[in-house]
Amino acid sequence: MNGNIAGSLTAILIGLFVLNGWMYLQQAGMTFYPDRLLSATPASWGLEYEDVFLTTEDGVKLHGWYIPRQGSDRVLLFLHGNAGNISHRGESIAVFHRLGLNVLIFDYRGYGQSQGEPSERGLYQDAAAAWHYLIGTRGFDGEDIILFGRSLGGVVAANLASQVQAGGVILESTFSSARDVAGSLFPILSRFIVLRYGFDTAEYLKGVACPVLVLHSPEDDIIPFYLGEKVFQAAGEPKVFVKMQGGHNGGFLQSQPRYEQELGRFIGSY
Repeated sequence: MNGNIAGSLTAILIGLFVLNGWMYLQQAGMTFYPDRLLSATPASWGLEYEDVFLTTEDGVKLHGWYIPRQGSDRVLLFLHGNAGNISHRGESIAVFHRLGLNVLIFDYRGYGQSQGEPSERGLYQDAAAAWHYLIGTRGFDGEDIILFGRSLGGVVAANLASQVQAGGVILESTFSSARDVAGSLFPILSRFIVLRYGFDTAEYLKGVACPVLVLHSPEDDIIPFYLGEKVFQAAGEPKVFVKMQGGHNGGFLQSQPRYEQELGRFIGSY
């Protein structure tokens, strides 16, 4: 009997080991969905722009766009989600341009025309390079920079905001941690899986001193609404929560005009 139990336990442990090895290798493909082809430029959307090339601390070359707003002395650092590239963010960029902000958007390593392969640490280094560009090359003060992150970009924004003094941070359709997302998708299996990435937004927010705006939709079909609420709970004051409408990718459009009004109120208040 004891031999049977020991054999069963050994088989289970071997199975978990194999499963974890396979899942570890698969997690990059399950997390990042880069697209190398740029399908448009800001000129396609009727906006002036400049190509921007950044170099990260570890020597990776990144590509982005700086979209000026005449008469504005504030800038939005746009940190996009895990799929596509900067050429797929035209409607969102237009919102912030209408709100009177210069915009810097760039592709993470492995996306668009940026070199390298995406990784959690790499994305954080990419965001830091963009921040230093705005400070050092463009001459902005930290308090005049607003960080915006959608979905996975929200984690990147929270990480950066915990290390710098920004004017504010906007987190849209963002999750509290990779562990929480795994738990929502695979409630039982996730307990036995070693995660390759932390992406712990809630933990990063403990170190954020600037105002925080969190936006999330109860109808989000990818990141559950309760994870957005958990993000908000982790943020310190001053903070604002806005309930959106619609799905994960198009909710900001389905939530208009209130979406843009709430953004404008937050940007104008701080």
